[in-house]
Amino acid sequence: MKEKDNVLDGNKVMGDEFESNIRPQRLDDYIGQTDVKENIRVFVEAAKMRDESLDHVLLYGPPGLGKTTLSHIIANELGVNIKTASGPSIEKSGDLAAVLSTLEPGDVLFIDEIHRMPRAVEEILYPAMEDFQLDIIIGTEGSTKSIKINLPPFTLVGATTRSGDLSSPLRDRFGIVCKLNYYTDEELSTIVKRTSKIVGIPIEDEAALELAKRSRKTPRIANRLYKRVRDFALVGGYERIDLKITKSSLERLKVDNYGLDAIDIEYLSSLIQKFNGGPVGLETIATSIGEEVTTIEDVVEPFLLQEGFIKRTRSGRIATEKSYRHLGINHSYTIFDTQEEE
Repeated sequence: MKEKDNVLDGNKVMGDEFESNIRPQRLDDYIGQTDVKENIRVFVEAAKMRDESLDHVLLYGPPGLGKTTLSHIIANELGVNIKTASGPSIEKSGDLAAVLSTLEPGDVLFIDEIHRMPRAVEEILYPAMEDFQLDIIIGTEGSTKSIKINLPPFTLVGATTRSGDLSSPLRDRFGIVCKLNYYTDEELSTIVKRTSKIVGIPIEDEAALELAKRSRKTPRIANRLYKRVRDFALVGGYERIDLKITKSSLERLKVDNYGLDAIDIEYLSSLIQKFNGGPVGLETIATSIGEEVTTIEDVVEPFLLQEGFIKRTRSGRIATEKSYRHLGINHSYTIFDTQEEE
């Protein structure tokens, strides 16, 4: 099934030079997540005072909230190098051993989507995290032997959008666990204005706030929408981004006043018009709009749930009265409105 282009897709695009240029490098430059940021500041400072590596850190929350950025900041604040890997790319123990063998004392190892590591590889990670030792088996069948390799003290920073998919043994080995929450419109507006200064195309306060309100409370989406609005402004001959060009650009991008885009509207319309508002299963609704289940679950639904457009019940997804109002559809209450939520 082919995925559609979604300007509001919060998933990371590797090699995005724009995001790399605007990424803050220190805690003082990191906007939002105040409690998480200040706690990490204390933990980092304490580790430096003890001259020890920082405890392993687990960052979890919806995509696009700054988990990757925060991992790089942790390394910068510690004054060490960072090595990065992705859970799906570590398919066997040898892949993990190759990554771990390159670490220097105190280094940060960042594993994105850590919940997608195979369980067999995950078990190799346990002694590495606890005792800084790598236990691997070498040789062929019938002549295998186990060897231990000592590793330098390091800090593993794991990032996940699905903390519930982590096994308990892995989760318990993280000494620092931080949940990243959605951003406020004011925080996103500040982020957009910071981005505009770095890029060199200024944006007016009203325009920045309007863009923030349509960014699904997610910094990555706010920056990408700014990037697209900047394009319209440049081609239109604007020297600065004002409210008029911002609204017209977002309208052309089909991003409405609430931040819902074409896929969100298609999701809600299908739920209401094809399935009478639900309840309906995730796979059924994904098929009905031609989207992957993972795209619906990881990108579309978190914001719709957060903002009260849908409910998840034991029987399936249900559209709330807010969805009907947003789409301008009359809502007749049904027995499903009282379905018990998950």
